[in-house]
Amino acid sequence: MKKINRRQFITLAGAGAVGAFLVSRLWERGNSSQASLKGAIDLPKLHKSSNGLLSVDLEASYRPVKLGDKQAYLLAYNGQVPAPRLEAKPGDKVKIKFTNNLSNPTNLHQHGLHIPFTGNADNVFLNIKPGETFNYEFTIPQNHPAGTYWYHPHRHGLVAEQLFGGLAGLFVVRGDLDKIPEVKAAKEEFLVLQDFALDSEGKLIDSDAHMSLMSGREGDLITVNGKPNPSFSIPANGLLRWRIVNASPSRFYKLSLENHPFYLIATDGNALAEPVETNELLLTPGQRVEVLIKGDKEPGQYRLLNLPYDRGGMGMMGGGGMMGGNNNDTSPVLATVNYDSAVETIALPTKLLSVPALREPQQVRRFTFNHGMRPAVGMAFLINGKSYERDRIDTQVKLNTVEDWEIVNTGTMDHPFHLHVNHFQVISRNGKPEPYRAWRDTVLVPQGETVRIRIPFRDYAGKTVYHCHILDHEDLGMMANLEIVS
Repeated sequence: MKKINRRQFITLAGAGAVGAFLVSRLWERGNSSQASLKGAIDLPKLHKSSNGLLSVDLEASYRPVKLGDKQAYLLAYNGQVPAPRLEAKPGDKVKIKFTNNLSNPTNLHQHGLHIPFTGNADNVFLNIKPGETFNYEFTIPQNHPAGTYWYHPHRHGLVAEQLFGGLAGLFVVRGDLDKIPEVKAAKEEFLVLQDFALDSEGKLIDSDAHMSLMSGREGDLITVNGKPNPSFSIPANGLLRWRIVNASPSRFYKLSLENHPFYLIATDGNALAEPVETNELLLTPGQRVEVLIKGDKEPGQYRLLNLPYDRGGMGMMGGGGMMGGNNNDTSPVLATVNYDSAVETIALPTKLLSVPALREPQQVRRFTFNHGMRPAVGMAFLINGKSYERDRIDTQVKLNTVEDWEIVNTGTMDHPFHLHVNHFQVISRNGKPEPYRAWRDTVLVPQGETVRIRIPFRDYAGKTVYHCHILDHEDLGMMANLEIVS
């Protein structure tokens, strides 16, 4: 089993917003009736495949939702925050009948799944208008890794607004990792981390404030599975498995569980070769981790803390904006782990799944992340000096090739880089090799640093995107189009 030190933990993170209006604002202008707000829809929170098919109806709408004991009015899939959990197995067909009952266009992104990115699969260029229904359909490949994935909106210009409103849900693929005896024996829990900005009546605060968008908005209410500070119990065998997703649009979570190390077993939905022991986990927007926790301490309560982390700011223009800032001076309690009694902990696995080394790249590319001014728009976030344009092809690669991409952050804020559909391996950070091999779809590139990743472009041709996963930055231009040609 590998163990990493405090300075290495950061590598685990490699492990039109402006002018748009929140749906709550539109409702207040009379675009809905109060009768529509009489109670949330009560639907099952888990949809599992059966006989090779996962079929589900999803509706996006503005709904009353309970966040702990607080009544809130949020954007929700099927009236639930977080949204229903979807589960499938490799080889399963997935059919999602999606209805947009928001007041703005939207679509669905299956974050991390290796599926087609054209047609009615993971197509982020779809524009599903208010009142429209669209049928998504795709098949999970037979060789797809088991892991923790998620779904959320990806209509450019509205992504941060809609995710910050509450639209996010887990998509779990069951498979080989779940069959490892020690992993199978652990008690499984899912932790969806979200933050919200609500007024005194529980309504979403209009977040058009300039500086909030520049830094990436953060809310002052943090929830785990829709609740502030929920409680988890250690099972009788003393082994807990947490699947954690950062479903916030901007907030970084630097996690620490009092007196307990984490044993990392998967990053972004992909198993490691062996557990990695660490006392802290830095989880940037979009990232997922799976960890094992040994219940081998004295009975009592142990807090899951969100430690301070400075993700940078806009220099002379300020830091975290009006909606929560960068959470630099406090360590909020996110959840609590309870021991009812002392337990005898079962052994951790010593081996997980193999992570093959990739062949040498056929091409090396360099991408610079920064921000600047754009004519007629104002502040924009840029990749290689360009702001996003829907019809421009920024990068063209060949199918079934391997490339190295160097992501360079010359700006004043940290940027998590996300590539759609194709997973990659982090090769080095500032020229220093990554401490262990892992598959990822999102990697943190801190300000002033360079991260080199190796990408195999497999299976699917067509047009997709890569971008910063601080979603205000993506909406404000830090995204580019990738064309994969056969």
